[in-house]
Amino acid sequence: MLPPRTASAKSRWAWFARRLGAVLGLVAVGLVGWMWWASVLPGSYSALDMGVPDFGGGAGSEAHAVAHGHSAAAAAGAGAAVPASADGISVPELTADPDRPADVHVELTARAERVSIAGGEPFDGFTLNGTTPGPTIRATEGQLVEVVLRNEDVPAGVTAHWHGVDVPNAMDGVAGVTQDAVMPGQSFTYRFVAEQVGTFWYHAHQASHPQVVGGLFGALILDPAPETDAAAAADVNPPAVDVVAAIHTYPGGQRTIGGALGDSHRESAPGDIVRVRLINTDSTPTSAWVTGSPFRVLAVDGHDLVGPTSLADQSVQITAGGRADLEVRVPESGAVRVQVPGASVTIGPDGVDADETSAPREHLDLLSYGEPADVALDPEAPDRRFAYDIGRLPGFLDGRPGYWWTINGGMGAAVPMYMVDEGDVVVMTISNSSGEGHPMHLHGHHLLVLSRDGVPSSGSPWWVDSLDVVHGESFEVAFVADNPGVWMDHCHNLPHAAEGLMTHVAYNGVTTPFRLGRDTGNDPE
Repeated sequence: MLPPRTASAKSRWAWFARRLGAVLGLVAVGLVGWMWWASVLPGSYSALDMGVPDFGGGAGSEAHAVAHGHSAAAAAGAGAAVPASADGISVPELTADPDRPADVHVELTARAERVSIAGGEPFDGFTLNGTTPGPTIRATEGQLVEVVLRNEDVPAGVTAHWHGVDVPNAMDGVAGVTQDAVMPGQSFTYRFVAEQVGTFWYHAHQASHPQVVGGLFGALILDPAPETDAAAAADVNPPAVDVVAAIHTYPGGQRTIGGALGDSHRESAPGDIVRVRLINTDSTPTSAWVTGSPFRVLAVDGHDLVGPTSLADQSVQITAGGRADLEVRVPESGAVRVQVPGASVTIGPDGVDADETSAPREHLDLLSYGEPADVALDPEAPDRRFAYDIGRLPGFLDGRPGYWWTINGGMGAAVPMYMVDEGDVVVMTISNSSGEGHPMHLHGHHLLVLSRDGVPSSGSPWWVDSLDVVHGESFEVAFVADNPGVWMDHCHNLPHAAEGLMTHVAYNGVTTPFRLGRDTGNDPE
Protein backbone atom coordinates (compact mmCIF):
# COMPACT_ATOMS: atom_id res chain seq x y z
CA MET A 1 0.00 0.00 0.00
CA LEU A 2 1.38 3.42 -1.03
CA PRO A 3 1.45 6.37 1.38
CA PRO A 4 -1.39 8.94 0.98
CA ARG A 5 -0.74 11.76 -1.48
CA THR A 6 -1.32 14.25 1.35
CA ALA A 7 1.56 12.76 3.39
CA SER A 8 4.59 14.95 3.82
CA ALA A 9 7.77 14.26 1.85
CA LYS A 10 9.40 13.23 5.08
CA SER A 11 6.66 10.69 5.80
CA ARG A 12 6.84 9.32 2.26
CA TRP A 13 10.60 8.89 2.53
CA ALA A 14 10.17 7.13 5.89
CA TRP A 15 7.59 4.81 4.31
CA PHE A 16 9.92 3.99 1.39
CA ALA A 17 12.83 3.47 3.80
CA ARG A 18 10.79 0.98 5.83
CA ARG A 19 9.74 -0.90 2.71
CA LEU A 20 13.27 -0.87 1.34
CA GLY A 21 14.60 -2.14 4.66
CA ALA A 22 12.06 -4.96 4.60
CA VAL A 23 13.04 -5.91 1.04
CA LEU A 24 16.75 -5.79 1.82
CA GLY A 25 16.10 -7.88 4.93
CA LEU A 26 14.33 -10.50 2.85
CA VAL A 27 17.18 -10.46 0.34
CA ALA A 28 19.72 -10.86 3.14
CA VAL A 29 17.77 -13.74 4.67
CA GLY A 30 17.50 -15.34 1.25
CA LEU A 31 21.22 -14.90 0.62
CA VAL A 32 22.14 -16.39 3.99
CA GLY A 33 19.73 -19.25 3.36
CA TRP A 34 21.28 -19.88 -0.05
CA MET A 35 24.81 -19.80 1.45
CA TRP A 36 23.71 -22.29 4.10
CA TRP A 37 22.09 -24.60 1.56
CA ALA A 38 25.06 -24.42 -0.83
CA SER A 39 27.48 -25.38 1.97
CA VAL A 40 25.66 -28.56 3.01
CA LEU A 41 27.63 -31.58 1.81
CA PRO A 42 26.03 -34.72 0.38
CA GLY A 43 25.75 -37.73 2.63
CA SER A 44 28.38 -39.44 0.45
CA TYR A 45 30.97 -37.78 -1.76
CA SER A 46 34.49 -38.28 -3.14
CA ALA A 47 37.48 -36.38 -1.79
CA LEU A 48 38.27 -35.55 -5.42
CA ASP A 49 35.06 -33.51 -5.65
CA MET A 50 36.10 -31.37 -2.69
CA GLY A 51 38.23 -28.76 -4.39
CA VAL A 52 38.73 -26.63 -7.49
CA PRO A 53 41.55 -28.09 -9.63
CA ASP A 54 44.68 -25.96 -9.58
CA PHE A 55 47.30 -27.10 -12.10
CA GLY A 56 49.94 -24.65 -10.96
CA GLY A 57 50.79 -23.52 -14.46
CA GLY A 58 51.59 -27.08 -15.50
CA ALA A 59 49.79 -29.69 -17.55
CA GLY A 60 46.22 -30.55 -16.56
CA SER A 61 44.25 -33.71 -17.22
CA GLU A 62 41.07 -33.75 -19.29
CA ALA A 63 40.35 -37.26 -18.04
CA HIS A 64 40.51 -36.13 -14.44
CA ALA A 65 38.32 -33.11 -15.12
CA VAL A 66 35.64 -35.18 -16.83
CA ALA A 67 35.73 -38.05 -14.34
CA HIS A 68 35.17 -35.76 -11.37
CA GLY A 69 32.80 -33.21 -12.82
CA HIS A 70 35.46 -30.56 -13.40
CA SER A 71 35.08 -29.03 -16.84
CA ALA A 72 37.97 -28.42 -19.18
CA ALA A 73 37.11 -24.72 -19.08
CA ALA A 74 37.33 -24.71 -15.29
CA ALA A 75 40.68 -26.48 -15.43
CA ALA A 76 41.94 -24.00 -17.98
CA GLY A 77 40.67 -21.22 -15.76
CA ALA A 78 43.10 -22.42 -13.12
CA GLY A 79 45.86 -21.20 -15.39
CA ALA A 80 46.69 -24.18 -17.57
CA ALA A 81 45.75 -25.79 -20.85
CA VAL A 82 44.11 -29.20 -20.56
CA PRO A 83 46.04 -31.94 -22.38
CA ALA A 84 45.08 -35.45 -23.37
CA SER A 85 44.08 -37.83 -20.58
CA ALA A 86 46.50 -39.97 -18.59
CA ASP A 87 46.14 -43.65 -17.88
CA GLY A 88 43.95 -44.08 -14.82
CA ILE A 89 44.85 -45.91 -11.62
CA SER A 90 42.82 -46.39 -8.45
CA VAL A 91 44.20 -45.82 -4.96
CA PRO A 92 43.81 -49.50 -3.83
CA GLU A 93 46.26 -50.47 -6.61
CA LEU A 94 49.03 -48.36 -5.08
CA THR A 95 50.56 -50.95 -2.74
CA ALA A 96 53.81 -52.73 -1.99
CA ASP A 97 54.57 -56.07 -3.68
CA PRO A 98 51.71 -58.30 -2.44
CA ASP A 99 53.81 -61.47 -2.90
CA ARG A 100 56.77 -60.32 -0.82
CA PRO A 101 56.85 -61.83 2.68
CA ALA A 102 57.00 -59.46 5.63
CA ASP A 103 60.28 -58.90 7.46
CA VAL A 104 58.58 -57.21 10.42
CA HIS A 105 55.09 -58.30 11.46
CA VAL A 106 53.12 -56.41 14.14
CA GLU A 107 49.55 -56.82 15.38
CA LEU A 108 47.73 -53.89 16.97
CA THR A 109 44.36 -54.14 18.71
CA ALA A 110 42.51 -50.88 19.32
CA ARG A 111 40.20 -50.66 22.31
CA ALA A 112 38.02 -48.00 23.90
CA GLU A 113 38.51 -48.16 27.65
CA ARG A 114 39.08 -46.31 30.89
CA VAL A 115 42.72 -45.27 30.83
CA SER A 116 44.89 -44.58 33.86
CA ILE A 117 48.36 -43.04 33.73
CA ALA A 118 50.53 -43.65 36.77
CA GLY A 119 49.99 -40.73 39.13
CA GLY A 120 47.37 -39.15 36.86
CA GLU A 121 43.61 -38.84 36.60
CA PRO A 122 41.79 -41.64 34.73
CA PHE A 123 39.89 -40.75 31.58
CA ASP A 124 37.80 -42.40 28.88
CA GLY A 125 40.27 -43.01 26.09
CA PHE A 126 41.81 -45.60 23.80
CA THR A 127 44.64 -48.11 23.84
CA LEU A 128 46.64 -50.20 21.38
CA ASN A 129 47.43 -53.65 22.75
CA GLY A 130 46.27 -52.38 26.13
CA THR A 131 48.70 -49.47 26.36
CA THR A 132 49.07 -45.84 25.39
CA PRO A 133 51.29 -44.88 23.73
CA GLY A 134 50.97 -47.97 21.58
CA PRO A 135 53.94 -50.29 21.03
CA THR A 136 57.02 -48.74 19.44
CA ILE A 137 57.45 -50.35 16.03
CA ARG A 138 61.05 -50.71 14.87
CA ALA A 139 62.31 -51.81 11.46
CA THR A 140 65.47 -51.59 9.36
CA GLU A 141 65.79 -49.79 6.07
CA GLY A 142 64.76 -52.07 3.21
CA GLN A 143 62.53 -54.31 5.33
CA LEU A 144 58.89 -54.85 4.49
CA VAL A 145 56.74 -53.87 7.46
CA GLU A 146 53.35 -55.50 7.92
CA VAL A 147 50.95 -54.22 10.58
CA VAL A 148 47.55 -55.79 11.20
CA LEU A 149 45.21 -53.30 12.87
CA ARG A 150 42.18 -54.79 14.62
CA ASN A 151 39.33 -52.79 16.08
CA GLU A 152 37.93 -54.50 19.12
CA ASP A 153 35.33 -51.95 20.18
CA VAL A 154 36.14 -48.36 19.12
CA PRO A 155 32.66 -47.26 18.00
CA ALA A 156 33.66 -44.65 15.42
CA GLY A 157 36.11 -46.97 13.69
CA VAL A 158 39.91 -46.64 13.46
CA THR A 159 42.77 -46.37 10.96
CA ALA A 160 46.56 -46.03 11.22
CA HIS A 161 48.39 -43.21 9.45
CA TRP A 162 52.19 -43.50 9.24
CA HIS A 163 53.12 -39.90 9.87
CA GLY A 164 56.14 -38.80 7.84
CA VAL A 165 56.61 -42.14 6.08
CA ASP A 166 56.16 -41.95 2.32
CA VAL A 167 54.14 -45.16 2.12
CA PRO A 168 52.24 -46.30 -0.99
CA ASN A 169 49.00 -44.34 -1.12
CA ALA A 170 46.73 -47.30 -0.30
CA MET A 171 48.59 -47.63 3.02
CA ASP A 172 48.24 -43.98 4.11
CA GLY A 173 45.42 -44.71 6.55
CA VAL A 174 43.09 -41.78 5.79
CA ALA A 175 39.48 -42.85 6.21
CA GLY A 176 37.37 -42.03 3.15
CA VAL A 177 40.38 -41.21 0.97
CA THR A 178 42.71 -44.22 0.98
CA GLN A 179 40.58 -46.80 2.83
CA ASP A 180 37.37 -47.25 4.77
CA ALA A 181 37.48 -46.91 8.53
CA VAL A 182 38.05 -50.20 10.35
CA MET A 183 34.85 -50.72 12.30
CA PRO A 184 34.43 -52.83 15.46
CA GLY A 185 35.17 -56.49 14.71
CA GLN A 186 37.07 -55.66 11.51
CA SER A 187 40.77 -55.50 10.65
CA PHE A 188 43.03 -53.94 8.02
CA THR A 189 46.58 -54.93 7.05
CA TYR A 190 49.16 -52.25 6.24
CA ARG A 191 52.24 -53.20 4.20
CA PHE A 192 55.07 -50.92 3.17
CA VAL A 193 58.82 -51.06 2.59
CA ALA A 194 60.93 -48.99 4.99
CA GLU A 195 62.69 -46.84 2.39
CA GLN A 196 63.46 -44.01 4.83
CA VAL A 197 65.55 -43.79 7.97
CA GLY A 198 64.66 -41.85 11.08
CA THR A 199 62.05 -41.03 13.70
CA PHE A 200 58.38 -41.26 12.72
CA TRP A 201 55.08 -42.06 14.40
CA TYR A 202 51.68 -43.54 13.71
CA HIS A 203 48.25 -42.35 14.76
CA ALA A 204 44.55 -42.63 14.05
CA HIS A 205 43.19 -40.77 11.03
CA GLN A 206 39.52 -41.50 11.67
CA ALA A 207 37.86 -39.08 14.08
CA SER A 208 41.51 -38.20 14.51
CA HIS A 209 41.39 -35.40 17.07
CA PRO A 210 39.53 -37.26 19.86
CA GLN A 211 41.26 -40.55 19.07
CA VAL A 212 44.81 -39.17 19.06
CA VAL A 213 44.24 -37.11 22.21
CA GLY A 214 42.67 -40.18 23.81
CA GLY A 215 45.67 -42.42 23.14
CA LEU A 216 45.65 -43.97 19.65
CA PHE A 217 49.26 -43.30 18.64
CA GLY A 218 52.75 -44.78 18.87
CA ALA A 219 56.34 -44.35 17.70
CA LEU A 220 57.84 -45.81 14.52
CA ILE A 221 61.65 -45.97 14.28
CA LEU A 222 63.36 -46.89 11.01
CA ASP A 223 67.05 -47.73 11.44
CA PRO A 224 69.66 -47.57 8.66
CA ALA A 225 70.54 -50.79 6.93
CA PRO A 226 74.08 -52.11 7.50
CA GLU A 227 76.70 -50.97 4.99
CA THR A 228 74.82 -47.82 4.00
CA ASP A 229 76.05 -44.25 4.24
CA ALA A 230 73.58 -43.56 7.03
CA ALA A 231 74.81 -46.56 9.01
CA ALA A 232 78.44 -45.52 8.48
CA ALA A 233 77.66 -42.01 9.73
CA ALA A 234 75.98 -43.44 12.82
CA ASP A 235 79.02 -45.62 13.52
CA VAL A 236 81.26 -42.55 13.88
CA ASN A 237 79.63 -41.67 17.21
CA PRO A 238 77.23 -44.52 17.91
CA PRO A 239 74.72 -43.73 20.65
CA ALA A 240 75.03 -45.90 23.75
CA VAL A 241 71.39 -45.21 24.57
CA ASP A 242 68.47 -44.53 22.23
CA VAL A 243 65.57 -42.78 23.95
CA VAL A 244 62.18 -42.63 22.22
CA ALA A 245 60.37 -39.67 23.76
CA ALA A 246 56.82 -39.16 22.53
CA ILE A 247 55.40 -35.92 23.92
CA HIS A 248 51.65 -36.13 24.53
CA THR A 249 48.97 -34.27 26.46
CA TYR A 250 46.13 -36.55 27.55
CA PRO A 251 42.63 -35.36 28.56
CA GLY A 252 42.68 -33.16 31.62
CA GLY A 253 45.90 -31.45 30.52
CA GLN A 254 48.10 -34.38 31.61
CA ARG A 255 51.47 -33.74 29.89
CA THR A 256 53.65 -36.77 29.41
CA ILE A 257 56.83 -38.02 27.75
CA GLY A 258 56.66 -41.67 26.80
CA GLY A 259 53.41 -42.01 28.73
CA ALA A 260 54.97 -40.83 32.01
CA LEU A 261 53.80 -37.76 33.88
CA GLY A 262 56.33 -35.22 35.13
CA ASP A 263 59.92 -36.43 35.01
CA SER A 264 60.92 -39.94 33.99
CA HIS A 265 64.40 -41.50 34.18
CA ARG A 266 66.50 -43.42 31.67
CA GLU A 267 69.62 -45.06 33.04
CA SER A 268 72.87 -44.29 31.27
CA ALA A 269 76.54 -44.27 32.23
CA PRO A 270 78.76 -41.17 32.48
CA GLY A 271 80.23 -40.33 29.08
CA ASP A 272 77.47 -42.11 27.15
CA ILE A 273 76.29 -40.51 23.92
CA VAL A 274 72.48 -40.56 23.83
CA ARG A 275 70.09 -40.02 20.92
CA VAL A 276 66.80 -38.57 22.17
CA ARG A 277 63.99 -38.92 19.63
CA LEU A 278 61.43 -36.24 20.47
CA ILE A 279 58.01 -36.73 18.83
CA ASN A 280 55.35 -34.04 19.25
CA THR A 281 52.04 -35.89 19.09
CA ASP A 282 49.99 -32.90 20.25
CA SER A 283 48.03 -30.49 18.05
CA THR A 284 50.11 -27.45 18.99
CA PRO A 285 53.83 -26.69 18.69
CA THR A 286 56.12 -27.14 21.66
CA SER A 287 59.71 -26.36 22.58
CA ALA A 288 62.45 -28.57 24.02
CA TRP A 289 65.69 -27.69 25.79
CA VAL A 290 68.56 -29.46 27.55
CA THR A 291 70.28 -28.94 30.90
CA GLY A 292 73.44 -30.67 32.05
CA SER A 293 75.03 -31.01 28.62
CA PRO A 294 75.47 -29.25 25.31
CA PHE A 295 73.49 -30.88 22.53
CA ARG A 296 73.20 -31.16 18.76
CA VAL A 297 70.11 -31.50 16.58
CA LEU A 298 70.87 -34.56 14.49
CA ALA A 299 67.66 -34.83 12.50
CA VAL A 300 64.32 -33.16 11.85
CA ASP A 301 61.24 -35.07 10.66
CA GLY A 302 63.29 -38.17 9.85
CA HIS A 303 65.95 -36.36 7.81
CA ASP A 304 69.53 -36.07 9.09
CA LEU A 305 70.94 -32.56 9.17
CA VAL A 306 74.32 -31.81 7.59
CA GLY A 307 77.02 -30.44 9.90
CA PRO A 308 74.97 -29.90 13.09
CA THR A 309 76.95 -27.90 15.65
CA SER A 310 76.96 -27.96 19.44
CA LEU A 311 74.28 -25.82 21.14
CA ALA A 312 73.64 -24.53 24.64
CA ASP A 313 71.08 -22.17 26.18
CA GLN A 314 68.77 -22.51 23.19
CA SER A 315 65.46 -24.26 22.73
CA VAL A 316 64.32 -26.29 19.74
CA GLN A 317 60.84 -25.70 18.38
CA ILE A 318 58.95 -28.84 17.39
CA THR A 319 55.71 -28.30 15.54
CA ALA A 320 52.61 -30.47 15.89
CA GLY A 321 53.35 -33.85 14.34
CA GLY A 322 57.04 -32.95 13.98
CA ARG A 323 60.12 -34.71 15.34
CA ALA A 324 63.62 -33.67 16.39
CA ASP A 325 66.48 -36.06 17.24
CA LEU A 326 68.86 -34.57 19.83
CA GLU A 327 72.31 -35.86 20.72
CA VAL A 328 73.49 -35.37 24.31
CA ARG A 329 76.44 -36.69 26.32
CA VAL A 330 75.97 -37.77 29.93
CA PRO A 331 78.45 -35.75 32.06
CA GLU A 332 81.06 -37.46 34.22
CA SER A 333 79.12 -36.30 37.25
CA GLY A 334 75.40 -35.63 37.22
CA ALA A 335 72.84 -36.27 34.51
CA VAL A 336 71.15 -34.68 31.52
CA ARG A 337 67.58 -33.44 31.58
CA VAL A 338 65.64 -32.97 28.32
CA GLN A 339 62.66 -30.76 29.04
CA VAL A 340 59.46 -29.64 27.40
CA PRO A 341 56.82 -27.48 29.11
CA GLY A 342 55.25 -29.66 31.79
CA ALA A 343 57.37 -32.80 31.40
CA SER A 344 60.96 -34.03 31.12
CA VAL A 345 63.21 -37.08 30.86
CA THR A 346 66.39 -37.36 32.89
CA ILE A 347 69.23 -39.44 31.48
CA GLY A 348 72.10 -40.63 33.65
CA PRO A 349 73.11 -43.07 36.39
CA ASP A 350 70.37 -44.45 38.56
CA GLY A 351 69.49 -42.08 41.38
CA VAL A 352 71.32 -39.10 39.87
CA ASP A 353 69.22 -36.03 39.10
CA ALA A 354 69.67 -33.04 36.82
CA ASP A 355 68.68 -29.42 37.27
CA GLU A 356 65.26 -28.27 36.12
CA THR A 357 65.38 -24.90 34.37
CA SER A 358 63.02 -22.58 32.57
CA ALA A 359 63.02 -22.45 28.77
CA PRO A 360 65.83 -20.39 27.21
CA ARG A 361 64.77 -17.17 25.54
CA GLU A 362 66.70 -17.96 22.36
CA HIS A 363 65.25 -20.41 19.82
CA LEU A 364 67.34 -22.33 17.31
CA ASP A 365 66.69 -21.15 13.75
CA LEU A 366 66.83 -24.18 11.47
CA LEU A 367 66.94 -21.89 8.44
CA SER A 368 70.64 -21.24 9.13
CA TYR A 369 71.68 -24.24 11.29
CA GLY A 370 74.24 -26.69 9.91
CA GLU A 371 76.04 -26.72 6.58
CA PRO A 372 74.64 -26.41 3.04
CA ALA A 373 74.72 -29.49 0.83
CA ASP A 374 73.52 -30.55 -2.59
CA VAL A 375 69.99 -31.91 -2.89
CA ALA A 376 68.50 -34.10 -5.58
CA LEU A 377 66.05 -31.38 -6.54
CA ASP A 378 66.26 -28.26 -8.72
CA PRO A 379 63.61 -25.73 -7.64
CA GLU A 380 64.78 -23.02 -10.03
CA ALA A 381 62.54 -24.09 -12.92
CA PRO A 382 59.66 -26.04 -11.34
CA ASP A 383 56.97 -27.79 -13.35
CA ARG A 384 54.27 -26.30 -11.12
CA ARG A 385 53.95 -23.37 -8.72
CA PHE A 386 51.18 -23.27 -6.15
CA ALA A 387 49.96 -20.74 -3.61
CA TYR A 388 48.60 -22.01 -0.28
CA ASP A 389 47.27 -18.86 1.40
CA ILE A 390 45.71 -19.50 4.81
CA GLY A 391 43.01 -17.10 5.96
CA ARG A 392 39.78 -16.98 7.94
CA LEU A 393 36.26 -15.85 7.06
CA PRO A 394 32.73 -16.08 8.48
CA GLY A 395 30.41 -18.42 6.65
CA PHE A 396 28.93 -21.90 6.59
CA LEU A 397 30.88 -25.17 6.57
CA ASP A 398 28.64 -28.15 5.84
CA GLY A 399 25.68 -26.15 7.12
CA ARG A 400 27.40 -25.00 10.31
CA PRO A 401 27.73 -21.23 10.82
CA GLY A 402 31.08 -20.08 12.12
CA TYR A 403 34.38 -18.36 11.53
CA TRP A 404 36.22 -20.89 9.37
CA TRP A 405 39.72 -21.33 7.98
CA THR A 406 40.14 -20.70 4.26
CA ILE A 407 42.66 -21.69 1.60
CA ASN A 408 43.20 -19.11 -1.15
CA GLY A 409 39.99 -17.45 0.02
CA GLY A 410 37.85 -20.58 -0.40
CA MET A 411 36.27 -22.86 2.16
CA GLY A 412 34.66 -26.28 1.94
CA ALA A 413 34.39 -27.44 -1.68
CA ALA A 414 35.86 -24.14 -2.90
CA VAL A 415 39.41 -24.81 -1.68
CA PRO A 416 42.03 -25.58 -4.33
CA MET A 417 42.83 -29.18 -5.29
CA TYR A 418 46.53 -29.18 -6.17
CA MET A 419 47.03 -31.31 -9.31
CA VAL A 420 50.40 -32.82 -10.24
CA ASP A 421 51.94 -35.42 -12.54
CA GLU A 422 54.46 -38.00 -11.41
CA GLY A 423 57.97 -36.59 -11.71
CA ASP A 424 56.95 -32.95 -11.37
CA VAL A 425 59.13 -30.58 -9.39
CA VAL A 426 56.71 -28.48 -7.37
CA VAL A 427 57.29 -25.17 -5.60
CA MET A 428 54.61 -24.04 -3.15
CA THR A 429 54.36 -20.78 -1.23
CA ILE A 430 52.57 -21.23 2.09
CA SER A 431 51.49 -17.94 3.67
CA ASN A 432 49.40 -17.29 6.75
CA SER A 433 47.22 -14.25 7.42
CA SER A 434 44.64 -16.08 9.53
CA GLY A 435 45.51 -14.67 12.97
CA GLU A 436 46.81 -18.00 14.35
CA GLY A 437 49.72 -20.33 13.68
CA HIS A 438 49.29 -23.57 11.74
CA PRO A 439 51.45 -26.73 11.66
CA MET A 440 51.08 -27.78 8.01
CA HIS A 441 51.46 -31.46 7.05
CA LEU A 442 51.58 -32.95 3.55
CA HIS A 443 51.12 -36.72 3.44
CA GLY A 444 53.32 -38.96 1.32
CA HIS A 445 56.07 -36.41 0.62
CA HIS A 446 58.77 -34.32 2.28
CA LEU A 447 59.13 -30.59 1.68
CA LEU A 448 62.45 -28.81 1.25
CA VAL A 449 62.34 -25.36 2.87
CA LEU A 450 63.70 -22.84 0.35
CA SER A 451 63.03 -19.59 2.19
CA ARG A 452 61.08 -17.92 4.98
CA ASP A 453 59.70 -14.41 4.45
CA GLY A 454 62.00 -14.10 1.45
CA VAL A 455 65.17 -15.05 3.35
CA PRO A 456 66.80 -18.06 1.65
CA SER A 457 67.76 -21.16 3.62
CA SER A 458 71.50 -20.99 4.32
CA GLY A 459 72.12 -23.95 6.62
CA SER A 460 71.68 -27.68 6.21
CA PRO A 461 69.00 -28.75 3.75
CA TRP A 462 65.87 -28.52 5.92
CA TRP A 463 63.39 -31.23 4.93
CA VAL A 464 60.05 -31.37 6.73
CA ASP A 465 56.74 -33.15 6.63
CA SER A 466 55.30 -30.87 9.34
CA LEU A 467 55.99 -27.13 9.09
CA ASP A 468 54.94 -24.49 11.59
CA VAL A 469 53.68 -21.36 9.80
CA VAL A 470 52.90 -18.57 12.26
CA HIS A 471 50.61 -15.63 11.54
CA GLY A 472 52.21 -13.19 9.14
CA GLU A 473 54.79 -15.71 7.93
CA SER A 474 55.41 -17.07 4.44
CA PHE A 475 57.47 -20.12 3.45
CA GLU A 476 58.57 -21.20 0.00
CA VAL A 477 58.98 -24.98 -0.15
CA ALA A 478 59.65 -27.54 -2.88
CA PHE A 479 59.04 -31.23 -3.39
CA VAL A 480 59.21 -33.87 -6.10
CA ALA A 481 55.92 -35.55 -6.99
CA ASP A 482 57.33 -39.06 -6.81
CA ASN A 483 54.59 -40.93 -4.93
CA PRO A 484 51.32 -41.22 -6.94
CA GLY A 485 48.06 -40.97 -5.08
CA VAL A 486 45.53 -38.67 -3.46
CA TRP A 487 47.31 -37.08 -0.51
CA MET A 488 45.86 -35.03 2.30
CA ASP A 489 47.53 -31.63 2.83
CA HIS A 490 46.25 -30.13 6.06
CA CYS A 491 46.86 -28.37 9.34
CA HIS A 492 48.00 -30.82 12.03
CA ASN A 493 46.26 -28.82 14.69
CA LEU A 494 43.57 -31.43 14.17
CA PRO A 495 40.59 -29.27 15.19
CA HIS A 496 41.73 -26.75 12.55
CA ALA A 497 41.61 -29.46 9.88
CA ALA A 498 38.04 -30.26 10.90
CA GLU A 499 37.31 -26.52 10.70
CA GLY A 500 38.27 -26.28 7.03
CA LEU A 501 42.07 -26.16 6.85
CA MET A 502 42.40 -29.27 4.71
CA THR A 503 42.80 -30.06 1.03
CA HIS A 504 44.63 -32.58 -1.18
CA VAL A 505 47.56 -32.95 -3.54
CA ALA A 506 46.19 -35.26 -6.24
CA TYR A 507 48.02 -36.91 -9.14
CA ASN A 508 46.40 -36.63 -12.54
CA GLY A 509 44.83 -39.95 -13.48
CA VAL A 510 44.55 -41.30 -9.91
CA THR A 511 41.06 -41.97 -8.60
CA THR A 512 39.70 -43.24 -5.30
CA PRO A 513 36.66 -45.48 -4.74
CA PHE A 514 36.34 -44.44 -1.10
CA ARG A 515 33.74 -41.96 0.07
CA LEU A 516 33.42 -39.30 2.72
CA GLY A 517 30.26 -37.93 4.32
CA ARG A 518 27.89 -38.58 7.17
CA ASP A 519 26.37 -41.64 5.47
CA THR A 520 29.72 -43.41 4.93
CA GLY A 521 31.14 -43.83 8.43
CA ASN A 522 34.37 -42.21 7.25
CA ASP A 523 35.47 -39.09 9.14
CA PRO A 524 39.24 -38.53 8.77
CA GLU A 525 39.34 -35.44 11.01
